[in-house]
Amino acid sequence: MKITLWGTRGSVAAPGPETMRYGGNTSCVSVEGEDGTLLVLDAGTGIRRLGNRVGPEVRRVDLLLTHLHMDHILGLGFFDPLFRSEVEVHIWGPSTITLDLRDHLSRYLSPPLFPVRLRDLPCDLHLHDVVERGPFRVGAFEIRSALVCHPGPTVGYRIEGEGASMAYMPDHEPALGRSGLPEDPAWISGLSLASGVDVLIHDAQYTHEEYPDHVGWGHCSVEHTVDFASKAGVRTLVPFHHDPGHSDAFLDRIWDEMRHGRDLPFELVPAVEGAVLKPGPEPA
Repeated sequence: MKITLWGTRGSVAAPGPETMRYGGNTSCVSVEGEDGTLLVLDAGTGIRRLGNRVGPEVRRVDLLLTHLHMDHILGLGFFDPLFRSEVEVHIWGPSTITLDLRDHLSRYLSPPLFPVRLRDLPCDLHLHDVVERGPFRVGAFEIRSALVCHPGPTVGYRIEGEGASMAYMPDHEPALGRSGLPEDPAWISGLSLASGVDVLIHDAQYTHEEYPDHVGWGHCSVEHTVDFASKAGVRTLVPFHHDPGHSDAFLDRIWDEMRHGRDLPFELVPAVEGAVLKPGPEPA
């Protein structure tokens, strides 16, 4: 299992030396199997760089969307495999009571928002609703999804295969206004998806001081993220979905304080665009 981070921000960060080392693109992560399986988690602006690196030998791509907020689908129309007739593309994601996944994506991939309609994409396109679906298999990986706490239908994913496991929850608010997480694990959103994974990629948008002004927005404080990872018993935590207003220097300070201020039961690896993780017997 090879994990590559292509976009790590909650919204596109303004370019500049103080904001770009951690990355300026919105959420996108790839997971590659030794057999050539390619999973893409979310279609933020980072997906464009990934698409340009997908070689002609790749004949199937599975794109797993957590939800349909704009920062997570903004790069979809610029994903090169969608425009290759020989590529089979499967898009997995949540629907709503009134519209299925195809209807939602058709609203974005159509004029006046985008010049090419979803129905006119030349790839062999298949769409799947994951909300009511049980575990499913794609190539080397078994995938499980579950609804998590975030405005609108939103899922997190757990991916297992090749002797490794990961969970991906880029937009998640398990505390939802509380000072801390619920005591009963059964009441903690997303905990079963993350339990015992080698790598947890998780929302960590706000500081402890910022969070009270953003309750209900669907995102975590850094402290809540660390508590969630501790309760889940993960081996490596990758704090993700950085606030676009947080500079590199500011983020460095947050993680340094967290490493020195608490006895962390896991390895802390803040998400940096372009980073590659290979979970296995040792920490990623």
